[in-house]
Amino acid sequence: MIRLLRYNNDGELSLTTFFADKTPNEYAILSHTWGEEEVTFEDLRDGSGMKKAGYEKIRFCGEQARRDGLQYFWVDTCCIDKSSSAELTEAINSMFRWYREATKCYVYLSGVSRPAVKINDLAWESAFRESKWFTRGWTLQELIAPASVEFFSKEGKLLGDKSILEHHVCEITGIPAKALRGNSLFGFTIAERMSWAGRRKTTREEDQAYTLLGILDITREEELAEMHTKLKSDGSRKTIVLHGLGGIGKTQLSIAYAKRHKDNYSAIFWLNIKDEDSLKQSFIKIAKQILRQHPSASWVSNIDFNENLDRVVDAVKAWLSLPDHTRWLLIYDNYDNPKIAGNRDPAAVDIEPFLPEAYQGSVIVTTRSSQVDIGYPLHLRKLSDVQESLEILSYTSRREGLVNDPDVIKLAKELDGFPLALATAGAYLNQVSICSADYLRLYKESWAKLQNTSPKLGSYEDRTLYSTWQISYDHVEQRNSLSAKLLRLWAYFDNQDLWFELLRHGDSDDPEWIRELTADELSFHDAVRILSDHGLVEVATSSEERIESNGYSIHGCVHSWIIHALNREWNFDLARLAIEFVGAHVPGEEDGRPWLMQRRLLQHAARCSYIVVKGLVADDGMDWAYYNLGHLYADQGKLAEAGSMYERALAGYEKALGAEHTSTLATVNNPGSLYKSQGKLAEAESMCERALDGYEKSLGDKNIQTYIPALNTMWALGSLLESQADIPKARIMYSKALAGFEKVVGLDHPSSRSVENRLRTLNKRMDNKVLTGVKEPINDFQKGALSKRNKLFQKFKSRLRDLESLMSIYSTLMFNGCLEYSSPFSALL
Repeated sequence: MIRLLRYNNDGELSLTTFFADKTPNEYAILSHTWGEEEVTFEDLRDGSGMKKAGYEKIRFCGEQARRDGLQYFWVDTCCIDKSSSAELTEAINSMFRWYREATKCYVYLSGVSRPAVKINDLAWESAFRESKWFTRGWTLQELIAPASVEFFSKEGKLLGDKSILEHHVCEITGIPAKALRGNSLFGFTIAERMSWAGRRKTTREEDQAYTLLGILDITREEELAEMHTKLKSDGSRKTIVLHGLGGIGKTQLSIAYAKRHKDNYSAIFWLNIKDEDSLKQSFIKIAKQILRQHPSASWVSNIDFNENLDRVVDAVKAWLSLPDHTRWLLIYDNYDNPKIAGNRDPAAVDIEPFLPEAYQGSVIVTTRSSQVDIGYPLHLRKLSDVQESLEILSYTSRREGLVNDPDVIKLAKELDGFPLALATAGAYLNQVSICSADYLRLYKESWAKLQNTSPKLGSYEDRTLYSTWQISYDHVEQRNSLSAKLLRLWAYFDNQDLWFELLRHGDSDDPEWIRELTADELSFHDAVRILSDHGLVEVATSSEERIESNGYSIHGCVHSWIIHALNREWNFDLARLAIEFVGAHVPGEEDGRPWLMQRRLLQHAARCSYIVVKGLVADDGMDWAYYNLGHLYADQGKLAEAGSMYERALAGYEKALGAEHTSTLATVNNPGSLYKSQGKLAEAESMCERALDGYEKSLGDKNIQTYIPALNTMWALGSLLESQADIPKARIMYSKALAGFEKVVGLDHPSSRSVENRLRTLNKRMDNKVLTGVKEPINDFQKGALSKRNKLFQKFKSRLRDLESLMSIYSTLMFNGCLEYSSPFSALL
């Protein structure tokens, strides 16, 4: 609704009220700074306005409009009934649009005087540059929004328009010429747009934000363009179904479309279709709106609104079906519980009986369900550009300089382009004096409490992040309990790429619902499809090659809700199940191209590691899963994470089986290899010695020579000693390992050949040193470790049957000055 002024034939001033579809196509609008004795709406109504000083501006605007052939004009002081908070709010929200749609905008500069001289005389330029008008908050949108802006002196003399005075205006305001020429403001960042208002002031502090509503308007340009294309009428009805996750911005996009293209429609009607009662109440509002705009509408005027709601619905539908009523737009919002196949909810709504019978007009439906198929489907997804997320945070927080703040960028990335989450964060930052880094910390540490204490957002009705997806979950649970249980389980995995085979291991100990869910691919995909219907799940996309079936993903904000709201009480059984599934899926050496599966599992392994490290799962019986996770991390070069998992696995085996059990000792080797990779040679050697000591106690002197894990440990220790340049000891370990491999797998086995090659290389090095008399250098670390090694070699001396080999080793130790550390060998001579 807008009120416009005009002079009648008798020169009297009057106000006329117009509703959206009846607003004149041409009107003038005044821009000025408020002064003493402004004329108000009440002054015009009681006739006292002409006595006030401010009436001179109104008179000027009316006369200039008449000279320009415009019948109507608008002045903010007297065209808004400020005693009505609803009207004032509507006016504030509509101000930018009213100025943008005005044919002419007259800027009345009360502080600038221009005598009657030639127009190219710029004697008034200094006063123009210093005009108070350039310092006020509200005048920013009044400068940018209209296509035609003309500047006038206090005498009503034209100074020039914003194209002629562009150079001066740009210098004074710092606003780029492109913005003044009507280019889309989306080409400028929020920071740039907010900088234009940096030096401007408003009388009331809260007005500063209101003055930027139009300047900072954020919409989805691509989606709006697609909607406009699909809703272009050819005489038949055009329907678009906006579907997507709750809180993704479907309602806001519909509002933006209606505002932008209102001139294309004779009437726009909004219906709340969250349930049948709300929908029928919306039809009553439409009927009243029709009667206000068309008092003679007989189809509606004869209906008692309090008697029979079905008759009201029929009357409105009949009016919309009249042959000359074809340019209306109906927006059915919140159609989140549609009556479709599989939805057993008795409260589900069938939209068909509430659509006009005549196949004309335009319809927009917003819904979370992708199964509503009454029109062109447009899937609304998250914001893809982080700049758009930063703009929402800047706008809703009312804070300057956010777009260049690294912490704000981190917050925007964490919220991952989700409008409701971004708007909630911005509103919180607007009301609480914390920085964005602290908000991000609270978001991760105290999600549920933070969401419960965040301010309500008018643009999202009564919904918050905490409650918005509960609505979808309740519908999902009614349709398929397996879908609901799968969503709960997802809290214990990563939010990206959950797939069928990962959950299917055929273990009879798995919960019955898991076995039912993964009985076959059809069962699994059917459960996921219902989640997808409600916008909670999407098919995972990846450019990497994959093995096994495609997976599904959920938005990070939804994942946070699943963790903190849907699983308010931590489920240790589900946490254990997730770790077992991931651990059991780690590929072995025999699997083809294991790196493909390893890379796919990494993000889930990270989630599992978090659960384990935080003590959110019982360790009993989980040693095998930790061991496999250690393998996964080690193969992917994540040595610290691998070490943590191996240590937990080793502790579990020791507790369950004992320190000298062969399974425990096999686990010991893995931390040893990691220590070597990390350059922790003392720790690596200690682990190998521990394993060999344990094997001897567990298996005995004879059996250790034919037990492959023990031989692998000897091989590993030989390699470790070689890397420390302790060649004599390395040769002993390689010789022992080779003798064992020869007995068990033969000399042609790859392991045998590898050890033999290392031994041959070392023998050549030793022979060369013996012939040349070169001593192998011994560092401090080696000296400290030799006494430990002597104890180990004492155990193996009786098994070296080749006395000549022993003597060769002994001679080498003599040449290298190591005999004093090798006294056990002297006893053999």
